[in-house]
Amino acid sequence: MIVFPAIDLKGGEVVRLAEGDMNRVTVYGDDPAAQAMLFADAGAGHVHVVDLDGAFAGESRNRAAVEAIVADFPGHVQLGGGIRTPEAVEGWFDLGVARIVIGSAALKDPRFVKEMAREWEGGIVVAVDARDGMVATEGWAEVSDVPVADMARRFEDAGVASLLFTDIGRDGLLVGCNIDATVELARQTDLPVIASGGVKGLDDIHVLSLNAGEGIEGVITGRALYDGRLDLAAALAMAARS
Repeated sequence: MIVFPAIDLKGGEVVRLAEGDMNRVTVYGDDPAAQAMLFADAGAGHVHVVDLDGAFAGESRNRAAVEAIVADFPGHVQLGGGIRTPEAVEGWFDLGVARIVIGSAALKDPRFVKEMAREWEGGIVVAVDARDGMVATEGWAEVSDVPVADMARRFEDAGVASLLFTDIGRDGLLVGCNIDATVELARQTDLPVIASGGVKGLDDIHVLSLNAGEGIEGVITGRALYDGRLDLAAALAMAARS
């Protein structure tokens, strides 16, 4: 199982939000590339980067910070946030991003996602963000009437690499990952699932790793790392045993 330490970007800074609310922000640093290297030093081979401003604007807003991370981080960079055109997807892959996460466009323009998944085999991750079981879009500002599992099934035969499932109601709150919902989603689809939202410590990593056989590909963790509640090296070691 892969552990993806998260770097969320807002105004060029490393931040975390509570429940996806841009007004409930905690700043953890002003050098995203340096933060990525700290994760690399702990043994991380992957990092998950989100352009939060881009998620709301629908286009990149923290390009310089992402470029610096890609240039310095020796592993795989997974990037999301406002990536909604073929040109944007191609540009990030050309820069060296390993995988692109597409969220809002996956609900509103599934044909685009499927086309990108065919063109960039193994490079597209569909973000399935949920509030009370329904898909949320536009940086989590809008909630649809589409159940999470229904959206996930739309992309099973499209060449998508995996699903990134986030329980918005837990994100950034350190209340524990919604493991039951994550595992249930993995059982309902043929695509690997990445867990996100609410990870509070090593116990979450342990339980998720026990369910790797159900289709849990990885887990994203942010605030628990920044607040010192989760040791990244220990999390990586535990996940490696799954």
